[in-house]
Amino acid sequence: MDIVTKKVKKNAFRVTKVRGMTASRIRVPGGHLDAKYLAMIQEIAQKYGNGTVHITSRQGFEIPGIRYEKMPEVNKMLEPIITGLGINRANNPGEGYSSAGTRNITACIGNRVCPYACYDTTAFAKRIEKAVFPNDLHFKIALTGCPNDCAKVRMHDFGIIGMTDPQYEPLRCVTCDACVNYCSKKSVKALEKVNFRPKHNREKCIGCGECVLNCPMSAWTRSQQKYYRLVLMGRTGKRNPRMAEDFVKWIDEDSIVKIIMNTYEYVKEYIDLSAPGGKEHVGYIIDRTGFDEYKKWALKDVKLPPVAEVSERLYWGGKHYN
Repeated sequence: MDIVTKKVKKNAFRVTKVRGMTASRIRVPGGHLDAKYLAMIQEIAQKYGNGTVHITSRQGFEIPGIRYEKMPEVNKMLEPIITGLGINRANNPGEGYSSAGTRNITACIGNRVCPYACYDTTAFAKRIEKAVFPNDLHFKIALTGCPNDCAKVRMHDFGIIGMTDPQYEPLRCVTCDACVNYCSKKSVKALEKVNFRPKHNREKCIGCGECVLNCPMSAWTRSQQKYYRLVLMGRTGKRNPRMAEDFVKWIDEDSIVKIIMNTYEYVKEYIDLSAPGGKEHVGYIIDRTGFDEYKKWALKDVKLPPVAEVSERLYWGGKHYN
């Protein structure tokens, strides 16, 4: 069977090492879905695949062992999953995914379950999904609810780390030192005891909320306004793997979405289409054009909150191959 592999991959099917066989890749924004879709995935795997399902590192599903000629039938069976999960499309219903460039947006379980999480990671992941997909550009975006970073967001192009600005009510404080002790042992020592009262060093604070979680009198509470730490251009891979670095601290959701969308425009302007597969990862483009040029594009028309702290320069470490 003659196939156009570029079209196959754009339709979210994988070109595998087994001749005549492909694998269907299923997006799950934020890694959270209604359990009813699992039965649908099972049915596809048993009817058209080899009876197995792979849970990917990006929190999606991959169904291997599908014959190329069965892709149209698989796409029809994928339709209730695609529509049910609210995936945007640029093609007709029943034709499957219209793009596979921007990878599935991953997230930790967030504050729907985890007491440490500062925000609803699934809801924010779905908001970003609506803004960026479908798109053929290769972006990796991940969200984590707090600085514990269970989602390993510093290995992505965009990492979004939840923060809270702890609010202190002195009339509720019984000077038990729980907040100071937990901040000292489990966080960054942003609290110290002064005249028997906790003193908050906001410049040092990473917004983890340990003081909020461990105060027995609720003298510390989470801020009503949700804040984030946006980190940029982490990556694994063969060439120059590195950890993402802080770009903006105490940033809001609207600004994050705008920066991501601005980055798509920046990449469209500077991408090297002669790269293998017509893809060039964002970090390599920034390495080539310089961070100052990227920063100019990223912050265009962005209205940051007054408390936001923007890094003047970013210097990425990691292994370098010359």
